[in-house]
Amino acid sequence: MSAFLEERVLTVHHWTDRLFSFTTTRDPALRFSNGHFTMIGLKVDGPLTSRLQHIQVGDTIIVGKKPTGTLLIDYLLPAKRLYMLSTGTGLAPFMSVIRDPETYEKFEEVILVHGVREVKELAYHDYITQELPQHEFLGELVSKQLKYYPTVTREPFRNQGRINDLIENGKLFTDLGIPALNPLEDRVMLCGSPEMLASLKTLLEQRDFEEGNTTKPGDFVIERAFVEK
Repeated sequence: MSAFLEERVLTVHHWTDRLFSFTTTRDPALRFSNGHFTMIGLKVDGPLTSRLQHIQVGDTIIVGKKPTGTLLIDYLLPAKRLYMLSTGTGLAPFMSVIRDPETYEKFEEVILVHGVREVKELAYHDYITQELPQHEFLGELVSKQLKYYPTVTREPFRNQGRINDLIENGKLFTDLGIPALNPLEDRVMLCGSPEMLASLKTLLEQRDFEEGNTTKPGDFVIERAFVEK
């Protein structure tokens, strides 16, 4: 039996000349939890990303049958706030977490931070700020509990700076009107570049946060599969 399913591309959106997203059909047998990821591919030889960038509606891709990952709220201990800290394409798993009603049941406040180099790389900015609050079922929860903080490092924007700097100098918390990180009240998910993951892991451990995993829930979890190249 093949480890992959064949699916058809439904939509393609190019955010920049290097950043794109797409949607596909899904086999009803493919079950996953919000925050999971699975492998995808094309039936061609050569670099996958450069080929994927040129896919069109109607094209066929292969999708792995075995979702996996550590960015599940079940892998975190109960708390008041959930922080999702991401850079670049590390935003991807959090797009499903912020659309899960259970996220808002388990946490009073849900904070999504997305760091990028240029404003045009803020994928889903308009969706998160304009469409999601109007969602038929999630809109009220999102409007009351979700705080979205996009930040840019290489050009002017209303929020500027690297995530770890914004945490250390306190600007993130001042801007959002919430207390500084505290392992008694806060839980954290991390997804982004290797440098970002390493610096924020150290920052959290210095503040007495303990890492969780698939077998033991903790104060923070890291996804190392979504790595910027």
